[in-house]
Amino acid sequence: MYNNSQFPFSSPGSHPNSLSIGRGQYFTYAVPSGWRVAEDGQFAVVLISPDNAALTIMVGNSGLPVNYNPWQFVYEKLLAMQPYDLRMSQPRQAQPIAGCTVAYEFDYTYIVNGIPCRGLAKCSIAYSYNICTMVITSAASHQSQWGNYASWLPQVAEQVTATNGGAFGVRGIMAQNLEISQSEGERLREYREWSERTWQEVNRQRSESIDRQNFQFRENLGNVTTWSNPYGYANVELPTTYTYYWINRQGQIYGTNNPTENPNVGSTQDWARMNRYQP
Repeated sequence: MYNNSQFPFSSPGSHPNSLSIGRGQYFTYAVPSGWRVAEDGQFAVVLISPDNAALTIMVGNSGLPVNYNPWQFVYEKLLAMQPYDLRMSQPRQAQPIAGCTVAYEFDYTYIVNGIPCRGLAKCSIAYSYNICTMVITSAASHQSQWGNYASWLPQVAEQVTATNGGAFGVRGIMAQNLEISQSEGERLREYREWSERTWQEVNRQRSESIDRQNFQFRENLGNVTTWSNPYGYANVELPTTYTYYWINRQGQIYGTNNPTENPNVGSTQDWARMNRYQP
C-alpha cells in the first residue's frame, strides 16, 4: 500500500527524501519516507514519524449542522487524543482543501510525556443542503523543532483524497462535495516537489494499529449513530445532533428535532424518513 522504507535524515526537521502514496479503503494520502500509517479508517488517517515524535492527523465527519462551531469541532477531535494542557488560538481564515468552500486555521500547543509540543490544525468545511462536512488536517511536533516542520508538514497532512463515498460517514457527500479536480499526474508532480525539501526528527508517539476501526474509535472520533436507508442503499452513520433524519433519492440528508416536520412539504424532492438501525 505504501513505501515503508527508511532513509537517512540530513538534520532534525529536514524535508523527507521522498513521499509515497498510501491507499486505503476510503482515502489516498502522502506518506513521507520512513513514516508509518497508524490509522487508516472511515473517519481518520494518522501518520507517525519513525521515532514516534511527530505526526499528521486527518479526521472528519459528515452530516453536521451548518452552524457547528469549527473551533469546537477541532478542540473536540484533538481532545479525543488525550493531550495534556491543550490550548488553541482563535481561528483565522485559510485556504480550504479540495472540495471544500471555507477553512479556518488554529495554532495549538499541548504536553505529552512532559514534552511541550506545537502544531497547526485546519478545519475545512463543505456544505450540502442543511448539513455540512468538516475535515481537520493537522500536523504537530516537539515545540523545539516546530520551526523546521511548519513550512512543509501541514501541507503533507492536507494531501488526503477521499476515494470512497462512505468516507466521513455519509455515502454520496464525498463524491459530491470533496471531488478532487487534480489529475493523478498533477498530484504526483506535487509529491515530487515536496520530496525535494528536507526534514527532521519528530514529535509525539501515537501507537495505534492500522486496522483499528472499532466501536470505541467511532464513539471518540465519530460520535455517530447508524440509520437505515429506505431507498435500499447501505446504512449511513450520522451525528447525534438530531433526533430525526430524512433522505432523498440523491442521497441528501435532512436532520431535525421536530417529530412533525416533513421536508416534503413545499419541496419537489422525494424525501423518505430514516429509521435507527439496531444490529
